[in-house]
Amino acid sequence: MGYIDELGKNAVAAKSSIANASTGEKNKILMEIATVLRENTDVILQENEKDIAQAKENGISDTMTDRLRLTKERIEGIADACVQLVNLEDPVGEIMEGSVRPNGMRITKVRVPMGVVGIIYESRPNVTVDAAALCLKSGNAAILRGGKEAIHSNKILMQLMQQAIASCGYPKQTVQLVEDTSREVSTDMMRANDYIDVLIPRGGAGLIQAIVKNATVPVIETGTGNCHIYVDAAADLEMAVSITDNGKTQRPSVCNALETCLVHKDVAAEFLPKLKKAFDKHQVEIRGCEKTREILGDTVIPATQEDYATEFLDYIISIKVVEDIDEAIAHIRKYSTGHSECIITENYSNAEKFQKEIDSACVYVNCSTRFTDGGEFGLGAEIGISTQKLHVRGPMGLRELTTMKYLINGNGQIR
Repeated sequence: MGYIDELGKNAVAAKSSIANASTGEKNKILMEIATVLRENTDVILQENEKDIAQAKENGISDTMTDRLRLTKERIEGIADACVQLVNLEDPVGEIMEGSVRPNGMRITKVRVPMGVVGIIYESRPNVTVDAAALCLKSGNAAILRGGKEAIHSNKILMQLMQQAIASCGYPKQTVQLVEDTSREVSTDMMRANDYIDVLIPRGGAGLIQAIVKNATVPVIETGTGNCHIYVDAAADLEMAVSITDNGKTQRPSVCNALETCLVHKDVAAEFLPKLKKAFDKHQVEIRGCEKTREILGDTVIPATQEDYATEFLDYIISIKVVEDIDEAIAHIRKYSTGHSECIITENYSNAEKFQKEIDSACVYVNCSTRFTDGGEFGLGAEIGISTQKLHVRGPMGLRELTTMKYLINGNGQIR
């Protein structure tokens, strides 16, 4: 029996108990996970330090190392996310709709768990707990495969979660970690149709595309965020500076961070120097069009087509001065990954046009793309941001980890 086969059989054996658990029982597990994480903060930090040390030895960038790092505050935040899920409505069993047919049959459409959810992700060890907690609350078993760079952190987090689950009387294999991070085992997981009902990748463009191309298990594509902001001629420029700076520098290594700023030609000369002043505090590298370079000088690196297509995940941004809103929309349509886009404007018609014509999961007016997040949307911890249209789109919370089935009740009807 292969390694993934073993994990898969464990998950299938465990999924029925969590699928049929009451809301109270699932909440008890989540509270126990939060407690165990808090009680073992020092142990978690010791294991995380091993991953940080390896990252430094391997020359991983500071921004990517930050994604990997756990602190007491971040562990507390991870535990809090579990508690927040307790307070959210349980989607399992929700009656979505129903009808009585002319022959007297009653048909009810209800939410049910997916079954076994597989998740392949990179770097951030908080995803290990977020993903497990979301799967548990939504009644799913989970098989989690994190990156090798976070293996020590992920192993201790999984050990503690399994301890909490078992203490509540449920199989510890309800959530499992793929400890073998080899490419071969990862490929086996992508093709484990006999065990895994849906596979969710969470990471960079390379990881996501590799899974989409190689998986036979149904995939929900998530994550890649080439996010744009357009500063309109009718923008409040102080607001535009604040929101653009927040979108780029508050945490540049995440998928909802800004990568491209488009500026209407009528405000570029006034806006761009103000933006650069804000960016200079974080030493943001600007790659801009010729007009941008005319305004800001030779410190701006000439932007290429590849720059406009890149998710930098770093203190780097591409800037382009555009003729009008139509050119901005055309640029976004060409380069967007369908994640999050924003317009800064006081013109209602332009705001409406932008939201109507931009085909991304989240389209903002006058607020930061950094809000594309399950917690910020009131969904609790998220499993990822879906950039596709089937079966879900945008931040994926509890409901997005369920499917549906029909319950049909009759009294002897035949066809």
